[in-house]
Amino acid sequence: MKVGIDKLGFFVPNTFVDMRDLANARNVDPAKFQIGIGQDEMAVNPATQDIITFAANAAASILTEEDKKAIDMIIVGTESSLDESKASAVVVHDLLGIQPFARSIEMKEACYATTAGLALARDHVLLNPDTKVLVIASDIAKYGLNTGGEPTQGAGSVAMLITADPKILALNNDNVALTQDIYDFWRPFGQAYPSVDGKFSNETYIDAFAKIWKEYSHRTNLKFEDFAAIAFHTPYTKMGKKALLPMLESEKPANAEELMEQFEHGIVYNRRVGNLYTGSLYLSLISLLENSDKLSAGQRIGLFSYGSGTVAEFFSGELVEGYENHLLKIEHQSMLDARTRLSIPEYENMFNQYLDLNHNISFNDETDYSVSEVVDNHRKYKKR
Repeated sequence: MKVGIDKLGFFVPNTFVDMRDLANARNVDPAKFQIGIGQDEMAVNPATQDIITFAANAAASILTEEDKKAIDMIIVGTESSLDESKASAVVVHDLLGIQPFARSIEMKEACYATTAGLALARDHVLLNPDTKVLVIASDIAKYGLNTGGEPTQGAGSVAMLITADPKILALNNDNVALTQDIYDFWRPFGQAYPSVDGKFSNETYIDAFAKIWKEYSHRTNLKFEDFAAIAFHTPYTKMGKKALLPMLESEKPANAEELMEQFEHGIVYNRRVGNLYTGSLYLSLISLLENSDKLSAGQRIGLFSYGSGTVAEFFSGELVEGYENHLLKIEHQSMLDARTRLSIPEYENMFNQYLDLNHNISFNDETDYSVSEVVDNHRKYKKR
């Protein structure tokens, strides 16, 4: 029995910053952002939109009422949690109207956690073929205004429905994980923004891919030639390329040019959204599937997941016959194109907004799922 991704969608807030505007405001050559790190636009959210509203909006775009009756587990991967106790998945469960006898949990390990959730979902469905699992990656990447990390911010969510006999990607049982206790990126309790050793973090990412690819290839006897494409976690789009190119230059596979061409298809959306932390790899997967015209059923797709601190994982899936008929390319591109471009003062004002849970207040955000009120020290959400 095959288990994998049956449905796949994403959501980003309807406001963004053009990286040329940000570069000019920070007295930086725009090429440093657009070419140096490979980013054109950056998603920005108002305070009335958070990881819960992102998750609900992303999931609502792919779920039917039949799905909601069959889902018996919801997993949210995030490093932008709103509560140190209550899982965001519990609120998402209610907002979406999923049947009550479901397990709802939140997972954390920097940008990696959704991959652990995906593996858990696959194994659960293998044991319970009649069930479905909703896996969501939802995050807000913020480093502060006028900081080195500012151009690598972003916000949004990716939702995946995991089932037996999937319509998009059948997951293989070939996962190889790597754990190393390294402080390249961390955020202690009470610290508003992460601490980042940028150069060391880049080096660690590249080294992790080299180590895990070597181990994966050793265990599976698979080579680069066995893959039609590889999707990468992309905190910024040049990061994946920095990891892939040295390995291709070292091993010189016959399909090196094709893999690099597919890599570019896999970062089209990421260039327009920015860093989604736990969702970056899966946004890249969506971008690859919706923008490449050289993929076909039966081909193997590799996925490299990375979370600072660090945990990394490499695994693969095979494209299902007719997968292209179950993508949401038109809807996704329309969503990106319909967003409002913020001026830098508007962006900075939105960046500094926050919800004060100590005072009751109401909001009027027209997004399908959004924060409607703060009441008695917690958020209330508007249902669509």
